[in-house]
Order: sequence, then C-alpha cells, then structure tokens
Amino acid sequence: MSESNNRPEYASFFAVMGASAAVVCSAPRAAYGTVKSGAGIAAMSVMRPELIMKSIIPVVMAGVIAIYGLVVAVLIASSLNDISLYRSCLQLSAGLSVGPSGLAAGFAIGIVGNAGVRATAQQPRLFMGMILTLIFAEVLSLYGLIVALILSTE
Repeated sequence: MSESNNRPEYASFFAVMGASAAVVCSAPRAAYGTVKSGAGIAAMSVMRPELIMKSIIPVVMAGVIAIYGLVVAVLIASSLNDISLYRSCLQLSAGLSVGPSGLAAGFAIGIVGNAGVRATAQQPRLFMGMILTLIFAEVLSLYGLIVALILSTE
C-alpha cells in the first residue's frame, strides 16, 4: 500500500460508494413514484380525460428526485482524482444523505400522487391539497440534496 500525503489507495472506494448510494437509492424510488402516479393517472383518465395534463405533476416531481441523486453522483465522480481519506468519507456521507432521503420522498410521492389524482378526478377542489402534500414530500429529498452539496463541496 503506497501512502503518500494521507492518500491511501483505497481512499477513492468510499467516494465511489457515496456516488453509488446517491443513484442506487434515489433512482428506484423515483421510478416507483412515477409508476404509482402513472397508475393513478391512467385510472383517473377514464373518468375525466380533460385532467390528464394537470395530473402529470406527481410524475414530474418523482423524476426530479432521480436528478438530485444524479447531480450528487456527478459531483462526487468529478473529484475522484487523488482524493484524501477525509474527503472520501465526506463524499460517502454526501451520497448517503441524498440517497435515502430520495428513497423516502419517492415513496411518499408515489402514494400521494396515486391517491391524489384519483381524488382530484372525483373532487377537483382537492387539487391544491394534493400539490401541497407533494411539495412537502419532495422537500424531504431537497433537504438531503442541500446537505449533500454542503458535504461534497467542503
């Protein structure tokens, strides 16, 4: 093991694991949110086809979660050259902050999006309540992104 200036050979491993955690945790739940919301849109469009474009919002919000994980993974991957062990552990922490928060947010958006678009088809006044609930679900992932950016750029 060549160790020069506190840079062991295995230091980049932790950073790569952080990038993997960012994408592996956030992307599948974003897909889950898209699928659940899409199923609700399909069921709703039978009763009220004029509300389809209005009901796409949960699908878009679920896709944004995957973008958060991708942004952090790209930031981590761009700093892999000659990385110290301390910096590598920071990158791991960044990936672990955005990944599981995206996991939870995607799950919440899927459930709220599915139920929300179905309820909006029956009672259009519920649309604002669905949007507010979706925003509160999305902000969970945004908090993880903010923490990850702070850790990644330190």
